[in-house]
Amino acid sequence: MGLIGVLEKANGNIINISNLDVYYKKTQVLKNITCHIPENKITVIIGQSGCGKTTFLKTINRIVEEEDGWFSGDIWVNSKRISDIPKEALRKQVGLVFQTPIMFPFSIKKNMLYPLNYHYKQSESEKLEKINKYLRIVGLYDEIKGKLNIHATKLSGGQKQRLSIARCLCIEPDILMLDEPCSSLDIGNTLLIEKLLQELKQQFTIVLVTHNLVQAKRIADFVIFMDNGELIEANDNSIFSNPREQRTRKYIEYMDCC
Repeated sequence: MGLIGVLEKANGNIINISNLDVYYKKTQVLKNITCHIPENKITVIIGQSGCGKTTFLKTINRIVEEEDGWFSGDIWVNSKRISDIPKEALRKQVGLVFQTPIMFPFSIKKNMLYPLNYHYKQSESEKLEKINKYLRIVGLYDEIKGKLNIHATKLSGGQKQRLSIARCLCIEPDILMLDEPCSSLDIGNTLLIEKLLQELKQQFTIVLVTHNLVQAKRIADFVIFMDNGELIEANDNSIFSNPREQRTRKYIEYMDCC
């Protein structure tokens, strides 16, 4: 396999991965992945369905282990092996927003309080201040006009996704990972999420899985292309105009024609 963009541990990389193999029971899903994730950038992971993109995210914060998966190789987050970091502490550093926004059957306020109560011992006023801060950041506070007792399930699809992002951000992770966050949204909400991510990368490192190549071209600072559980190529945004690997070129050409 030709592998582009493989780097050793270096300054400026918040995640470094070496010789990563991932299995569900005896089935190998990811094969010998070595790459890095640059800090305060938007890294976009592309590739056809079933190539291992979601598994890649779930391995970084060890959710894969809750699903009868296991891995070998090394993953460093902030220069520490994830196997040496307690899972709760790791997931506070590495947040994950899923494709379908998960709304707890409570108010917006209670949805936001759930991770805050779990991770922090703060006063009610401190929690409320943090809730309002991140609802404003995702552009939801003004839309609900401060009515935090609105039932979260009554929000629109785009609002639910932004609430999921706000809920993840309120524990202030270093890394925000998102798995197809715009797949079921209209173009208006998609552009809102993209604008939000561009702003958030000033404070957080963003890792985004998407099938939308146009979206990837709009927002990616760094791109990882995966195929059949392998990392084929990793490079900056120039990968779209000048892919170095044949499999990357064929995928981009095919997606551009769709």
